[in-house]
This record gives sequence, structure tokens and C-alpha cells, in this order.
Amino acid sequence: MPDTVKDTEVAISVSNVSKSFKLPHEKLTSIKGLLINTFRRGSKSTYDIQQVLDDVSFEVKQGEFFGIVGRNGSGKSTMLKLLAGIYTQDSGGIDIHGSLTPFIELGVGFNQELTGRENVFLNGSLLGFSRAEMLAMYDDIVLFSELERFMDQKLKNYSSGMQVRLAFSIAIKAQSDILLIDEVLAVGDAAFQKKCYDYFMKLKREKKTVILVTHDMSAVRLYCDSAIMIDKGKIVQSGKIERVAQAYQRLFNDEIAETVSGEPDDQKRWGTGKVRAKKVDVKVTAENIKITANYTCVKAVDAPVFGFNVYSPRGMNLLEGNTIREKVETKPLKPGENVTITWQFPNVLASDTYNISVSTCDLGIHEFYDWLNEAATFIVPKDGSTAAFIDPPLQVGKITYS
Repeated sequence: MPDTVKDTEVAISVSNVSKSFKLPHEKLTSIKGLLINTFRRGSKSTYDIQQVLDDVSFEVKQGEFFGIVGRNGSGKSTMLKLLAGIYTQDSGGIDIHGSLTPFIELGVGFNQELTGRENVFLNGSLLGFSRAEMLAMYDDIVLFSELERFMDQKLKNYSSGMQVRLAFSIAIKAQSDILLIDEVLAVGDAAFQKKCYDYFMKLKREKKTVILVTHDMSAVRLYCDSAIMIDKGKIVQSGKIERVAQAYQRLFNDEIAETVSGEPDDQKRWGTGKVRAKKVDVKVTAENIKITANYTCVKAVDAPVFGFNVYSPRGMNLLEGNTIREKVETKPLKPGENVTITWQFPNVLASDTYNISVSTCDLGIHEFYDWLNEAATFIVPKDGSTAAFIDPPLQVGKITYS
């Protein structure tokens, strides 16, 4: 009985999965070439083995919004296709509990010679809908796709973005327990992208099990309950969202920048060391919370960005700010220069203990000079208690009875 209960709590279980592809050295274009290659039994000279995934294991719980992040070529999309059944793993096991809809390879069943309208019904039938069901939801699909003017044009006249929008608008009608979503779905203009992300939030509210593959760390922080980062076919970070998001940022930071500081890296501090946080103080009053951060320039940089994050005791990112968002201009720094920056915000936090990270990076937010986790800890003491993260002053209006 305990095993059965455990199984019902897990939507997807991936155990020691590996996947590789053969990369031919030569392109065979003739029957003779194919025959010769067939008789080269056991020869390793005709292809290389690309190990895309290597002994990957993780679990996704029912109702969890789960992120998979990684660089291009890391293996994350291959993992998604294994879950979708598009690929088969070389070894290991994948157990899926419930029906699954992959929002990848969208539009694969489209016919370029048919109109958008005809493809809606064709694609709907591939998802298992009857014609009557498709007739009932057709107007909603077209409205969501914003392609009303183009539905009677042949699909071959659609742009690739229009085709994905139409396919996505159909796919969201699928009723399944688990959804696999690739970030390329956020296509089109800002308004349509907002529709896509509003849909993601709807899934989160409904406690749908969702696997999201993305490069967008803001999306990971906003939607995901937990995540993994894959690099060179292996899981290199997993668990709490902020830990995974920072590991991903750190990966790119290490690639594009020269390390300046001789101090050892650890989980609390990372960056190139061109500018370093030295001291962070926090002053808490009933009305406001004031953060004062001091930095020292080690190597000359153009006008840097300064920022901070406030975290709950459980590691949730509650509040963040930076000089770009606040439209505060900074100046270039020379070695030895010191900078002090002060942040202040209303004390709406509930009674608890919080910690702060401070950071500084270039204007493009590509190279992080310094990111210091747990730079300071502070306590908010308030009377009374609340289960919420914030506890702002409230006013109760007149109560009437009838």
C-alpha cells in the first residue's frame, strides 16, 4: 500500500536515463555506399558517438510546475522529447503516471496545402477530438491565435510564427494530466506572448503538472516550483528555484568573463570580481527597511548595475530591485574607487527573519561582477501573526448589518 500511495504522488519518474546519437563521418548518397557501410561491421571509423544525456534521474510530483534549464546543446530538449515519446532512451527508465500532451514539435501534423481552418480540424482530430467538439471550440481557438483574417488562406502562406501560434491555440484545448512545454511557444508580439504566459499562470493555479524547458530565468522564478539544470548531458544543479537560476547565470558568467579575484568561489559568492560588495547593513523600523551596500572596484568597468534581492526563510525571492529598473544612472569606476548605494522600501513584511543578496553587473546583465548571497540577515518584529509574507497596515471600512 505505501508504494501505491507514493506512485500516485509522482507524475513522472526518470531513472538513470542515457541517450546518445551516431554522428556519421561521411554522407552516404548512393546504394553502393550504403552497401559498403553495411559490411563494415564493428567499425567505429564511420561515425562518432555523441552522448547527449548521461545517467539522468529526477522526479516530478503531481501538480508541480517543473523547470528544465540549460545551454543550447546541453540535452534538455532531448530530455523533453524522451518524455514525449519522440525519442527512445538507450538505457534507464521513464515512468509517466497520467495522460500527457507535448507542446513541442507543434504543427507536425499540419498540411501546408490546406487552409488554417481545415488544419484546425485536422490537428484537433490528431489530439483525439471529434468534429462536433472542434466545432464547439473553433471560435475560441481562432480568437486566441489572433489569426481571424488568415483562416481561409493556405497554411503555406503563413509565417512560421503564425503556424506555431495556431498550433499552440489548438493544443491548449487538450485535456491531459501532464503538459510538456517548450519556451519557443512564446512567439509573436508582446500581446500574444502575454497570452501564452497568462496561460502558464492558469496552469499553475489549477495545479496542473507542467514541465517547462526554457532559457528565461525570470519565467523559472515566476512559474516553477522546482527545477534542474542540465549541462553536457548531466544534471549539475537541482532543487530550489533560486539555486538553479543562479547556477545558470553563473555558468554563462564564467564563460564570457575573466576571473579577476583570487578569492575562492563558494555557494554564497560568485562573479568575475571586477567590483565586489564589502559591507551590507540593514536598518528596520516600523515604517521602512533601509539597505546600505558598499562596493569596491577592483578592475575598471563601465557604468555598472547595482541590485539586491530579499528572500524569505524558505528561500523564496520576495523582493528585488536594481538601478536599471529604477532608472538610476551610475558612472564608470576605476580600481580603488568605492561606491555606497542605499535602498529603502516600506516595511510591509510579516514578522520573520529574512536575508539579502546584493549584486553588480554590466549594463547588458551578461557579466556579473559580484553576487553575494546572505550578505545580511534582518528580523522584522511585529505584533500579531499572519500566514502571509506581507503584513501591511490595513484599514477596515464601516461595517453595516441588515
